[in-house]
Amino acid sequence: MIFLVVGADHVDAGKTTFSTGLVQRTGGIAFKPRAGNDYWFDHDDCLDALVDGRLYGKDAAKLSRAEDADRPPEALNPVHRLWQPDPDGSTGILGRTDREFVVDRVNRPDDDEPLFVRNGTADIPDTVAEALPLSDSPTVESVEELNELMQGTYTSAFETLASEIASAELAVVESYGDIARPLEALGEDLVSAVAVVEPGQARIYRGSRFCRACTVASSSPGEGTLEKRVPDVIGSIDPVARVPLSPLPKKQRQDPTAIAMAYEPAYNALLEAAEDRS
Repeated sequence: MIFLVVGADHVDAGKTTFSTGLVQRTGGIAFKPRAGNDYWFDHDDCLDALVDGRLYGKDAAKLSRAEDADRPPEALNPVHRLWQPDPDGSTGILGRTDREFVVDRVNRPDDDEPLFVRNGTADIPDTVAEALPLSDSPTVESVEELNELMQGTYTSAFETLASEIASAELAVVESYGDIARPLEALGEDLVSAVAVVEPGQARIYRGSRFCRACTVASSSPGEGTLEKRVPDVIGSIDPVARVPLSPLPKKQRQDPTAIAMAYEPAYNALLEAAEDRS
């Protein structure tokens, strides 16, 4: 059984809070195929990982702590991107004018050590350069070069993760940003139910209908790919339930058991949708 958690808000929809509670409620294992953080805005989180020569974000760390599987954050998050603000406001290789990507960490199925991919057009912060083994890392200076690399190493990492998700007894998969489907392999035959989380509510969908809507929705230019965004998907389908979500104080958000209790009606609706697949 696979539950997909996506966000209708690009900034901070509450996906990770909802997902950690769902992991606690179901006893499943968590996956976050893609993640990212910012060297400036998430500086403490970056330093927590970099001090050990690693690269991961707080979302993957929270999901790792919520499950009872003793897996490091990198195990459930094969691709992590480190960003930094672009003070010049120039258009970087990914077309962003507000920030630029610095380094990607990509898990390699045939190697215990990850691959780090650096942006050759960005200035790498000294702390990052000293903490990560970048001297022999691939360097990309255009979206074409990044896409070429993604067709090999990145795709292999996602294919391996998709196999792990499909073989899990119960998996909770959290998307990134407002992307509707973080892995193309997550089709209607695999996803049992979907929670679209946004401030104040969760919309619950049967997995088959949501995935079919993803197939026909219009695409938006993404980071080297064409991606389906949640608002473009849910505009054509009705949820089987809408469940209110209350804002939770920090102490409660850090406790998966407390989240599971607070959001119990939403999890009940999600489980019911999964049991009533059609």
